[in-house]
Amino acid sequence: ILVLEVLDGDTILLEHDVRVRLRHVDAPELEFCGGPEAKDFLIKLVKNKRVVIKEQIIDNYGRPMALVYFGSTLVNSEMLKSGWARYHSDNTSQTELIKKIADEAKKSRIGIWSSLCYQTTNPDNPKCNIKGNTDKNSTAKNYYYPGCAQYNFTIVEKDLGENWFCSAEEAQKAGFTKAATCH
Repeated sequence: ILVLEVLDGDTILLEHDVRVRLRHVDAPELEFCGGPEAKDFLIKLVKNKRVVIKEQIIDNYGRPMALVYFGSTLVNSEMLKSGWARYHSDNTSQTELIKKIADEAKKSRIGIWSSLCYQTTNPDNPKCNIKGNTDKNSTAKNYYYPGCAQYNFTIVEKDLGENWFCSAEEAQKAGFTKAATCH
C-alpha cells in the first residue's frame, strides 16, 4: 500500500484515503517540541513508499492503528529508536522489542528525551524558572516555582506542551494552577 502523506509523527495517509496511526508510538503534536522533527523523520522513512500493514486494530477513538513495515523495517520501532516519539503501551507481537528500543532511546537522551525538550533547567532563559507541568495521572496543569516541595523533581517535557514561565501570572494565563505543594 502506498503512503501518500505523512500527517504527523505517528499518522500516515495511505492510498484510498485511509489514515493509519503507528501502534506503540505517540509523537508530539506538531506545535510542540519535537513535533516537526518526528514528522520529518517519518516522511524520510515512508512517504511515497509502499508499506505493509500488520496487526491492525481500531483505537478508542475509532482510528485504525497498525504495525507498519517498509521492507523488513518496522517503522514503529524506527520512530521510537529515533527518540522523536514516546512509547505507548500496546499488545502486539512486537511489544517486547519495541519497548526495549524505546527505553534505550530514553536512556540515551536523544530526540524528545534530549535537553531540547526534556528539561530540569531553562536553557533559553534561566531567569524564567517557573515550571509548567501536566500531571500524567489526572491531566491537571500545575506550575512550580523554586521553593515548592516538588520543584527539583519536576521535569518540563516540552513535547507534551509543558513549558517555562517568567511569572505566576504568565503560567496562569496559559492555564496552569499553582501546585498544592507550593506555599
